[in-house]
Amino acid sequence: MAATAWTVRGIIRRMLPVLVVLTAIELGSGIVLDTFEGTLLRYPTLLVLVPVTIGMAGNLGSILAARLSTALHLGLLSFDADDDRLLGNAVATIALAVTVFPLVGAGAWLLQTVLGGSRLPFLTVVAVALASGVVLAALAVAVTTVTTYAAYRFELDPDDVVIPVVTNVCDVLGVLVLFGSVRVLVGSA
Repeated sequence: MAATAWTVRGIIRRMLPVLVVLTAIELGSGIVLDTFEGTLLRYPTLLVLVPVTIGMAGNLGSILAARLSTALHLGLLSFDADDDRLLGNAVATIALAVTVFPLVGAGAWLLQTVLGGSRLPFLTVVAVALASGVVLAALAVAVTTVTTYAAYRFELDPDDVVIPVVTNVCDVLGVLVLFGSVRVLVGSA
């Protein structure tokens, strides 16, 4: 990886185009979210799940991004299909999702039940959260790995590029996957 200049001008020159593109992507997430307004109003528990789901997906991707970036800087990452470090981190990310997302669903259901009553059964909310979480974790692994590899290939510092890309893409994917899970598990609502 080529050395990058740590100047304010250099950082702005490298990051501004990335941030402009990511802002456009985030706007797309808002538009997608708007199309599900009726479902969110009908099932307020889902409204509670939206920020937690997209935030947790971004967190899982960011954790993986930090680990891959560190391994890349240390020369320990090869991007080979049999790279144990890459595979181990991917499996750990999925395992975290399987562990955390049912708790997210249970917490969302409990909170909505206490505050105003949930119109969806407990197990449905947990299933939506779990399904969304596992799919999002798999997508976060893919996005993080591809973005880290692209940063390496284009001689960009992954510390500058990977986490913003992963968190923004996971925001958009989070909305899409959550409502895809709702369509499958709850119906066209």
